[in-house]
Amino acid sequence: MVSEVKQISGTAVPLIGNDIDTDRIIPARYLKAITFDDLGEGVFIDDRKALKGEHPFDQSQHQSAKILIVNRNFGCGSSREHAPQALAKWGIKALIGESFAEIFFGNCVAMGIPCVTAESSIVKQLQELVTANPQAVFTIDVEKLQVESSGITVPVVMSEGTKTAFVSGTWDACGQLVANAEQVKATAAKLPYIGWGKLAAS
Repeated sequence: MVSEVKQISGTAVPLIGNDIDTDRIIPARYLKAITFDDLGEGVFIDDRKALKGEHPFDQSQHQSAKILIVNRNFGCGSSREHAPQALAKWGIKALIGESFAEIFFGNCVAMGIPCVTAESSIVKQLQELVTANPQAVFTIDVEKLQVESSGITVPVVMSEGTKTAFVSGTWDACGQLVANAEQVKATAAKLPYIGWGKLAAS
């Protein structure tokens, strides 16, 4: 099983504001959900209700967006995995921002969602581009660390280790276990404590 993430392309949705925390992304009451399947319906639900249809996630021109463009310290607050899960279930495949909260970033990586950063002026430029042309297609090139859209190409940042994990597919821990099932079994067979349960049963 190969889970390489080298490029993400699609339209984008701009979300302007700093320090947008995970409780705004998905309120705590949704943490009672047994699965993540329906979380997309609740993404930014309180903000969306307050803005009465004017929130970017409610606007018709952004309904098929795959890329979210945010500002500084996005995903701060609670470490809930439900926040990136809600974004993913809504349809977001990648994020561009000025900066991301560390645990939110880590949860995104574990799900195969690239989060690249850029200077505030570049982020503003991209957000304005989307506002002017919601149908503009953006391509995030994880290997080259750049974003291209509407004839412009801008640099973005991701740590070398995270970039390598996406490009090689090693971000996918479960996928790695499945792909190397025979090696896992071979290693397990050499470990004396793996058979303890069988000995106790006999």
